[in-house]
Amino acid sequence: MNARTASVPASGIMSSVGASVIFGIIFVIPPHLLPLDPEQILGYRIIAMVAFLAVFFCTARMWGQAAALVGRLRATPHLAGVLVMNAALLGLQLWLFGWAPQSGRGLDLSLGYLILPLVMVVVSVVVYREKLSRWRIAAVLCAVAGVTAAVVVAGGLRWPTLLVALGFPLYFVSRRAFALDSAAAQLFELSAMLPFSLFVLAAKPSLGTVIHRPQLIAGLVLLGLLSAAGFALYLTASRVLPFSLFGVLSYVEPVLLVLVSLTFLDEPWQSADTFVYLPICAGLVLLALESAAKEPAAPKQPAPQLNSARP
Repeated sequence: MNARTASVPASGIMSSVGASVIFGIIFVIPPHLLPLDPEQILGYRIIAMVAFLAVFFCTARMWGQAAALVGRLRATPHLAGVLVMNAALLGLQLWLFGWAPQSGRGLDLSLGYLILPLVMVVVSVVVYREKLSRWRIAAVLCAVAGVTAAVVVAGGLRWPTLLVALGFPLYFVSRRAFALDSAAAQLFELSAMLPFSLFVLAAKPSLGTVIHRPQLIAGLVLLGLLSAAGFALYLTASRVLPFSLFGVLSYVEPVLLVLVSLTFLDEPWQSADTFVYLPICAGLVLLALESAAKEPAAPKQPAPQLNSARP
């Protein structure tokens, strides 16, 4: 294994874990944005994400990537429809993330995020013909045990759960299948949501409320910045990691959300939660052990030579 091959999965793993940490922080923000409702929060969030991505494209001089995507859209117009579909899939997930906690459906949403990695592992085997290592098989079995316990506790599967568990894999598969997994595609997807954002904010005026409450302005700016950074990392991980590993690593996020709920949102720990999250944490430990077992040994340094030229 050469250095370049080893560095790609490592960068993907760091991107996935970094995205999970950011989404854990985002989970704390919506309760502090009242009296804004989930649709208003989503409207401001999309506008802020587009603004921050545009600034990033300017500072990183990446508009050439956007121009190249425009060229592809002109050559193959059906890709515009794919981009709109992807935007709708992503927008639905963004809306669910804000709607479920305020509507008493947080458990359904959390269960969806628990089932999501298993669906992505199935997709990796069926669609991408990936082979699972023994470590990953063991990690998946641990996750199956935890998810089974979660489904029993929840009393079954409801539509928010299914939308998360099935919607995200469809989104990632579509991006890979049509080679729309770039930062430019993400900017175009979010831009496609802008009409929805403007419609919601026009139908539910709240600008006066936001302007007169500095904490709302700060919260919305922070939400947009973290969302743009989190999704950029998440999509980077989906591009460079094997789909099976990307799927199982998605368990970092629900585990962090539980820690956030216990630490910052003062939610109680139920005895049944042990049967859900203990196996999942065991699966994450197995992934860490797999990564450590495959860590390439450091190359031996040649013995110093006398009178050698210095760089």
